[in-house]
Amino acid sequence: MSETHWIHWIDADAEHTARWRSETGMPLPRRVVPADGRLSAATAHRLACEGTALLWQGDFQQARQMLRAMGRRIDRKPPARVAPARKAPAPASSPTAAFHLHRRAAGHRARVLAKLLVPLREDHTLGLRRAPDVRAACDEAYGPPQGGPWAVPLRELLGVIGAHQWRTKGVDIPAIGARIHPHYGVFSPVRGEYVDLVAQAPLPAAAHGSTAFDLGTGTGVLAAVLAHRGVRHVVATDSNPRAVECAADNMNRLGLTPRVKIATGGGLYPPGRAALVVCNPPWLPAKPNSALEQGVYDPDGAMLHGFLTGLADHLLPGGEGWLIMSDLAEHLGLRSPGELRSAITAAGLHVLDRLDTRPRHRRATDPTDPLHAARAAEITSLWRLRIAR
Repeated sequence: MSETHWIHWIDADAEHTARWRSETGMPLPRRVVPADGRLSAATAHRLACEGTALLWQGDFQQARQMLRAMGRRIDRKPPARVAPARKAPAPASSPTAAFHLHRRAAGHRARVLAKLLVPLREDHTLGLRRAPDVRAACDEAYGPPQGGPWAVPLRELLGVIGAHQWRTKGVDIPAIGARIHPHYGVFSPVRGEYVDLVAQAPLPAAAHGSTAFDLGTGTGVLAAVLAHRGVRHVVATDSNPRAVECAADNMNRLGLTPRVKIATGGGLYPPGRAALVVCNPPWLPAKPNSALEQGVYDPDGAMLHGFLTGLADHLLPGGEGWLIMSDLAEHLGLRSPGELRSAITAAGLHVLDRLDTRPRHRRATDPTDPLHAARAAEITSLWRLRIAR
């Protein structure tokens, strides 16, 4: 955190302070009051909606129960309407309107639940009864203990704990016969269909024994797949420092450090040319609400267009660019049909082939999901691109 903010509250006629921490960028609470198991969920929900933060001082398990109870109350009464937009609003029944309403409801939910805070001591221990040992999880997410004490949203801390469990356990990747270990703040490769596309697509002849670029590598999973398939040298890039550290850790675990270089700094592309350039940009052209959403939302499709417009200058003769994209944005009305093909043509590229697959994640078959119709129709594709002659 580049700047330290403080929260203040009164307890037993004495003023107390703590540093404020929110990895998702939640604003500093205007007012903080102590709370414990004597507080009702109705009162907690009302205070949080009014902007008052509740610093929990009781039992940790009771705090989790309170968070769930507040969440149920929010879900029973979602925001009334989508905020006014610059353009004329889409019909209420349109997929685009449903997407924006869903995003607004999710943002409202996150802001209200972020008002339930828990105290972290200087050494990253939780100052609550029956609290788990969260020191390792906090060290991974926040770095070594410094300063303190801290006040953090319980919902975010539970995300930190969950990320530590994923990092410890790892995600099984059948394409490499090993596990990838995501770090906190790095998009986890739990949607295996896009990994399978990269594992199955025919390698261009120029790529055998040559160099490949993996743009926006994240955990490094696609770089590992390319190395596993016999690509001699892979250069992986990412603008997220957490991703750079995560990818380097995974390459070391897999024994691929001699063959996979994790480039730091610079732009989307590393210097030079490659026989194969792989890019799996965020699939939805919308603004992320936090740094943790940058693996899903790409404002105005900036990374997608950066990949397309730069590809011709970074391919070796006979090389290919592989673009992994979902068409969910088209089903949601966030990108018009044919817009992607037009962008490919405008970049001086042509489509050599397209490999398609259906999503296998749980929400694709969940009829209660507010975006179910779009998710059920979604197709994930690997576009094989070459320079147009």
